[in-house]
Amino acid sequence: MNDHTLPVQAHGQGQPPWGPLDDHLLYTCGVVHDLTRGLLCNRPPLPTTTRLAPGELSLAAGPAARSTWRPLGDGSYTQTSTMAMGSTGFVVGALAVNAMSNASRRNQAMAAAQPRWVMENGLGELTVTDRRAIYSHPETWLDLGWPGLATMDLAAPDTFECAFHDINGRGYTTVRLHSLWASLIFVLAAHAAFPAHPRLLSHGWLPPGFEARAAAHGRPCPPVR
Repeated sequence: MNDHTLPVQAHGQGQPPWGPLDDHLLYTCGVVHDLTRGLLCNRPPLPTTTRLAPGELSLAAGPAARSTWRPLGDGSYTQTSTMAMGSTGFVVGALAVNAMSNASRRNQAMAAAQPRWVMENGLGELTVTDRRAIYSHPETWLDLGWPGLATMDLAAPDTFECAFHDINGRGYTTVRLHSLWASLIFVLAAHAAFPAHPRLLSHGWLPPGFEARAAAHGRPCPPVR
């Protein structure tokens, strides 16, 4: 399902407006319904420019952003030395300023060495298949096959978080994909590789009362709970 073709209809009386995230969740419910009943293969492939393996089924595509849990620096900094000539007061003052400058650089370097979520440059194109999520970007490309994930969760309705061992030798990497397809990625990965995930077993990937909300907006939701 392509983000740019999702319909927007009037919301039901007394209900919050129906939005793009709701459309994505409703589509995800349809995929889960087919997946759990062995009917996923009957779905037509969605258009994508991503290279697929034989038999791989493309299910969704759209824009996404990536953030990475990493430090901004390695803790190193350049320490400067000051040589001052003149009165005792001038020399003491100059050395004190130099010491404060070095301390400031040291503190900044230590702060930069602490990991945090860093939003990588620009938007990429996300393709979700029955086997993986592919984030196409010239600088921060990702190929997240479900069996290769060490951990994964739904950090927010539009944020999929996972960790894996980087095949390029950069060690253990934790990333987030920010996309309205986050719930679809989560349920596909969970069914394939994390069948006992608490959020899957509790159906926590779907907001409470979503089925009733969809019905109120004239959009029947297939049973997935």
